[in-house]
Amino acid sequence: MLLLLFFGTHLYFTLYLGVIQRKLPLGIRLSVAREKGERRAKNEVSPYSALATALAATIGTGNIIGVSTAIALGGPGAVFWCWLTGFFGIATCYAECFLSVRYKVSGKDGKTAGGPMYVLEHGLGKKWLATVFAFCTVLASFGIGSSVQAHSIATAVREMFPVPASVVGILVAVAAGTIIVGGSRQIAKVCTWLVPLMSALYLGGCLFLIVKNRDTVPEAVAVILRAAFDGRAAVGGVAGGTVMTAIRTGVARGLFTNEAGLGSIPMAAAASGSQDAVRQGLVSMTGPFWDTVVMCAITGIATVAGMLKHPGNYAGIAADRLGFAAFSELPAYGEEILSASLALFAFATIIGWNVYGASAARYLFGERGVKFYQACYLVSVFLGAVLSMETVWGLADLFNILMALPNLLCLFLMKKEIKEGIRAEDLSVKKKNCILKSGKV
Repeated sequence: MLLLLFFGTHLYFTLYLGVIQRKLPLGIRLSVAREKGERRAKNEVSPYSALATALAATIGTGNIIGVSTAIALGGPGAVFWCWLTGFFGIATCYAECFLSVRYKVSGKDGKTAGGPMYVLEHGLGKKWLATVFAFCTVLASFGIGSSVQAHSIATAVREMFPVPASVVGILVAVAAGTIIVGGSRQIAKVCTWLVPLMSALYLGGCLFLIVKNRDTVPEAVAVILRAAFDGRAAVGGVAGGTVMTAIRTGVARGLFTNEAGLGSIPMAAAASGSQDAVRQGLVSMTGPFWDTVVMCAITGIATVAGMLKHPGNYAGIAADRLGFAAFSELPAYGEEILSASLALFAFATIIGWNVYGASAARYLFGERGVKFYQACYLVSVFLGAVLSMETVWGLADLFNILMALPNLLCLFLMKKEIKEGIRAEDLSVKKKNCILKSGKV
């Protein structure tokens, strides 16, 4: 039911906003262009840094292990549905980021704050619902944002070195704390170089596999498309599931990887120095494009192409080991490269999700509560590395749901305001084009 709610929301806003995805090239261009007359307060960051922070929080194990698990459980067709979820999620991401920038507030010290909790309070007058959202965000950050990611890092490190989990937990907590204490601008600075680095490392390996198995790539794409609508398709020793299994698994992985509609990405968008809600919405909506449409598609094609070329390497393998089987085809250190990528992705998620949790803590308890929150956050990083994750995953999923519901309700209730922003931007562009054609300045 929840998957249907998310996917339905993505599809609805895609149609309601006139397929806002058509503006992706503009959003990509704006993400690296400085806004005219842009001035930023002490804690504000550039639109690109806000995007990098959001990508740091969303690009993670879901792009690697999540996609390979989706293929194992739902067949290669799950890749198509994961990709489609990311494509439609772009519209929801635009809508929620637009509102967060429009309703962000400035304190007496000049610092800005924003996110769905401020939209719920100032846009809808639902302070109690805003409080529920913020409280669930704080709790979710201790789960999916920190402890789950720390556990992934400990697992990845121990794939390569016989290091005790407690030592890994301490090192990760210290490294994250060193960055987190610097505030949102320090986090954004790290993310602006960490995101391209970790993406290049992982995507470089995937692209090498695609080139190496280039003779099976066209067939891999055909199998993915065919399996999306034909449950009988199977490849590389992995049996295809039903069409519904492919849809359910692919949509679930797509929603997990990009977080569109969850209400987390808008908090990073609101930290931007941009006062133009439409502009920042366009920049932020490129996140699901890079995160799911690009990375998950490349991961899926590389994996399925390898399964077609060397089916014996994948027969009977555990779902979470498909990615390692694919990377073992690299000339050297393939599994180590994948483990390093997983560790970097998970670490980036830890520092990125701290921005979300700190924003929620600031809303609930004020600036004094942020330091206490950060201390608790780092403790959860350490605990995540040493504890079993079954209970934490269950709680994290619950709090993610409780975050999403108020945010999605807010989007539907304020949909006219979102659409008016797009209409005003389109009219402004048409007016500028008319002036240019007439030769008047």
